[in-house]
Amino acid sequence: MQFSEQWLRTWVNPSITTEQLADTLTMGGLEVEECHPAAPAFSGVVVGQIVSMEKHPDADKLNVCQVDAGTGELLQIVCGAPNAAVGIKIPAALIGAELPNDFKIKAAKLRGMASSGMLCSARELGINDEASGLMELPADAPVGASIRDYLNLDDHVFTIKLTPNRADCLSIRGVARDVAAMTGASLQPFTASAVAATIADELPIRIDAPAVCGRFTGRVMTHVNAAAPTPLWMVQRLARAGVRPISALVDITNYVMLHLGQPMHVYDLDAIQGTLHVRMAQAGEKIELLNDQTYEMQDDVLVIADDSGAIGMAGVMGGNSTKAELHTQNIFLEAAFFAPEVIQGKSRRFRFSSDASHRFERGVDFMGQVEALEFATRLVLDVCGGQIGAVSEVVGQLPQREQLNMRVARAQKVIGVAIPADDMAQYLGRLQLDVSRRMDDQQGEILSVTAPSYRFDMAIEEDLIEEVVRLFGYSNIPLKPPVATQTMLHVPESERQADAIRDALVALDYQEVINFSFVDEAVERDFAGANVRPIKLLNPIASSLAVMRTQLVGSLVGNLKTNLARSANRVRVFEFAKVFHRDATVPASENTVPNIAQPLMLAGLAYGSAVPEQWAGADVDVDFYDVKGDIERLFAPQTVRFEAFAHVAAHPGRCAQLLVDGRPVGWLGQMHPRLQQAYDLPKAPMLFEMEAEAVFARRVPVATDVSKLPMVTRDLALIVAREVSAQHIFDAFVKFIALEPTAYIIRDVQLFDVYQGEHVAATEKSMAYRINLQDMSATLQDAQIDALMQAALAHLHSEVGARLR
Repeated sequence: MQFSEQWLRTWVNPSITTEQLADTLTMGGLEVEECHPAAPAFSGVVVGQIVSMEKHPDADKLNVCQVDAGTGELLQIVCGAPNAAVGIKIPAALIGAELPNDFKIKAAKLRGMASSGMLCSARELGINDEASGLMELPADAPVGASIRDYLNLDDHVFTIKLTPNRADCLSIRGVARDVAAMTGASLQPFTASAVAATIADELPIRIDAPAVCGRFTGRVMTHVNAAAPTPLWMVQRLARAGVRPISALVDITNYVMLHLGQPMHVYDLDAIQGTLHVRMAQAGEKIELLNDQTYEMQDDVLVIADDSGAIGMAGVMGGNSTKAELHTQNIFLEAAFFAPEVIQGKSRRFRFSSDASHRFERGVDFMGQVEALEFATRLVLDVCGGQIGAVSEVVGQLPQREQLNMRVARAQKVIGVAIPADDMAQYLGRLQLDVSRRMDDQQGEILSVTAPSYRFDMAIEEDLIEEVVRLFGYSNIPLKPPVATQTMLHVPESERQADAIRDALVALDYQEVINFSFVDEAVERDFAGANVRPIKLLNPIASSLAVMRTQLVGSLVGNLKTNLARSANRVRVFEFAKVFHRDATVPASENTVPNIAQPLMLAGLAYGSAVPEQWAGADVDVDFYDVKGDIERLFAPQTVRFEAFAHVAAHPGRCAQLLVDGRPVGWLGQMHPRLQQAYDLPKAPMLFEMEAEAVFARRVPVATDVSKLPMVTRDLALIVAREVSAQHIFDAFVKFIALEPTAYIIRDVQLFDVYQGEHVAATEKSMAYRINLQDMSATLQDAQIDALMQAALAHLHSEVGARLR
């Protein structure tokens, strides 16, 4: 919300400086983002009038002007502006004037002709960026008057950042109400007196959707001069509010909207056919709006229609077929109230916004339509003239305002300050709320108010407490330590928290990233498969963020590309986030959306060198086994099993499925060459993704005695078929230890060599295992160990066909 300080002070004029006003607004919840002068400092510029003008004898593009600047004599000023003309009034900088950027005006000669000053454009004065020619002033501008005084340039422009609940402050009146309440200054009363009708013309109005159109008012005006110029004072106020002046009728409706907060619309009366209807759109109905775009409606869109069909999107934008032009003579001036819920989301759906929809979707004063209509009528008559008909008003279902109760004791407890009840009542009264007080035997004193029609943010007791503390002043609340009872949360030792997982990954040299939960549909196909049906967004913020992601690795690849573009050649990132799947078994609850599963996942990516560049070793790229080790350390002391696996995003033969207690929980693999080429990556990164719940669970370590007896080591070199994996042999060892009563002395089995080549058949390979054996109570004997090894070999032969090399 942007506005002029002088405009605000016509409503409320507290005895504080501009800086103090900005601080007051910010501390009252209306955060001032920017406050700057309406124009930079300059001096010596007055209103001048070109009395006569001749061509420069030695320059085709220059004119020699005789200018009346109110000094008592005509000034000769040489000017090259294309719009210089006899009779126009313009800003004239006199000798000695100082313009922005330290530009001083001196007497000079231009191509031999003396020039006693300078005629200025708006850009040269720093008023705006318009530089096409001289700044033309109204014909009634007083010659010789200071430009700063005449144009009110000693003004300031405020830009405030409003929270969505404060729709009442999307107008000067709304901001003024808050300033008056916060400073105690008096608010100037505003009354738009009724303008008597001079003609009997009326336009029939009908509300077919009364539940969402609470009030629709309007009046016919004939013989208006739509081409009349907008008054300078209105142009200035609109410009300083960030609104570009367009035409008198449009400017007036914009001015009323900014002044009172009520959006309005002007129709060309002669273009309306029959009765004006407010109804829900018919599916497939099309409207060409004022932005020259045609939109197809759905049946949840509220439209304004006549007998020919829809002519505008209610509360959002009018249609081209009935817009008022400069040649329009007969108009219908409209002000309405539309329920916020029927307007919300429509601008985003159709990918455009308007000042009207910004206000209607937050809530406008549902009692202010006639007042705004009368005010606008008076402005149109003053600027454009014409004849007016009576006000037509149709009322639907208006919002109900129920009484809100605030318990004084609870308010004092929430605020943390024992503000007296009298002060609380005074604060609420300064907000123009009608406050009543009563005593309750159990709850103490209670203040009761009914929220006004322009405050859609007042619905519960906490809203009133917020108003009290706002006016009391946040800075007046003393700093105190918390007094609440604090207890430590019980965290089972068998569960790890997300922060512990994050710390473990950071210790493994990964960095956490946070990405959007929505991605391009092509990313889903690449990393989740063509059979996945991602959930599409109705109103995506960008075409590349159109669906909810069902996997995380695609987003991490996007992070990798961003880093590579910035010469970061070693990248290790991870993300904790939810993914979104269709699941008909998911019920509706406070924490779930029906039919949508939202499991928490953990994904990571490793690219580039296995270790940071150093002098002591060669630069080796990270591989499958590096990341496999990271995952094993992440799960420790829990054991994770890796089995060969095929994933749409992974290199065939370089991908494994992660299993915990026999249950698949994720996958690890190198990116598929097809995707590496598609995403233009110099090398293929390693990717992994797993269920977060599997990492959170952990086995509680069990303490065991340390044996005082020596450990014995035996090596077994086994010949097996090439398709037998190391995991198969480990599984066979585990099964043997479980079945063989004497195998409890086997403490550890490690693979330390794999050989294929000479002296080994082409269809076979040699795998060497180191077995550590130890007893807790007796020294192991060779005969005991040899018998156990023979039994192990026999079991391995039966399980995987292994034989001793």
